Amino acid sequence: MTQLVLKPGKARSLARRHPWIFAGSVDRLDGRARPGDTVTVVDSDGTELARAAWSPESQIRARVWSFDPQQAIDHAFFKRAVAASVARRQTHPWLAGQQGVRLIHGESDGLPGVIADRYGKVVALQLTSAGADKWREAIVAAIVQATACEAVFERSDSEVRGREGLEPVTGCVYGVLPDGALTIVENGVRMEVDVVGGHKTGFYLDQRDNRLLTGQLAAGRDVLNCFCYSGGFSLQALAGGARSVVSIDSSAPALASAARNLALNPQLDASRTEWCEDDVFKALRSLREAGRSFDMIILDPPKFAPSAAYAERAARAYKDINLSGFRLLNPGGILMTYSCSGGVGLELFQKIVAGAASDAGVEARILHRLGAAPDHPIGLAVPEGEYLKGLACQLG
Repeated sequence: MTQLVLKPGKARSLARRHPWIFAGSVDRLDGRARPGDTVTVVDSDGTELARAAWSPESQIRARVWSFDPQQAIDHAFFKRAVAASVARRQTHPWLAGQQGVRLIHGESDGLPGVIADRYGKVVALQLTSAGADKWREAIVAAIVQATACEAVFERSDSEVRGREGLEPVTGCVYGVLPDGALTIVENGVRMEVDVVGGHKTGFYLDQRDNRLLTGQLAAGRDVLNCFCYSGGFSLQALAGGARSVVSIDSSAPALASAARNLALNPQLDASRTEWCEDDVFKALRSLREAGRSFDMIILDPPKFAPSAAYAERAARAYKDINLSGFRLLNPGGILMTYSCSGGVGLELFQKIVAGAASDAGVEARILHRLGAAPDHPIGLAVPEGEYLKGLACQLG
């Protein structure tokens, strides 16, 4: 049995049930292990602590599968863990009837490096750690059994795999994708999902509840949606009764997807929409110079800070767009602003937004603190999982 022996004093995080073991905490590996192999984690005094997946290429040298050092990590383990994760979603009332749901959310569901999203009868799978990659066959089999899905499409092409010494992997690992575009209905709005080439696993499920809130707040308002991607916020605003919706993105393919999504919803009034291919930073300044103003502005940019090392540079970018947003809002207007940067915490993000309001010379208050939907839970012992944070702020 291969043992991963910790340095003295380095077991405290495991006692708090944090599943990551960093390189600086490792004293030695007693025995042989290949990437992804299961090792027993041992304190410096010889006390067995956990069972974990070994990853020699990563700064996170091991990720804990179980805090029971006697737990067998085998096909039966993954069958139980996946089934439990899927069952938790089935009992949450906010997820009832949703066609797009995250079934497995990595460490928060006790399965480090495993992401699985269900879109109707298709599951999109992403494996980002050496341990998850090692147990691909068991994980896929467990997903199929727990969901009775018709296809599992793997999207293990994120840059995170490179840090684990893993090559990108994409393609069907079970069944066959259905012919034609894959679509889901989210809170009454039909949306296209590109599991093969779209962002993440094909769609941003984490913003589901925030899109619904947008629609509920948008009635009678002129709305500006920045970084609109495939139009999720825009279409929910229309469905909620927005008077007009201007949507901006720098990606022509994203806007083409948004146009297809609009066409999928003939109940929405397309004449109230305006789609603009432009750099958002530049477009916000141009709108102000043109004297435009809005009653609701949505700022959902891509990740500006992948880690804390980028926080200072990211803070300037967040300050810039939020300052422009506040300046374009009408009295009583609502700014819905987000950060998906793990390197920017909620406290810092709120400080940035408050500074932008101050520089814009406006007074605003927080109506809602926003985060990921409940199928993206945050493990109490893993605060790093709280990557998405947002604020709905109202002027006046």
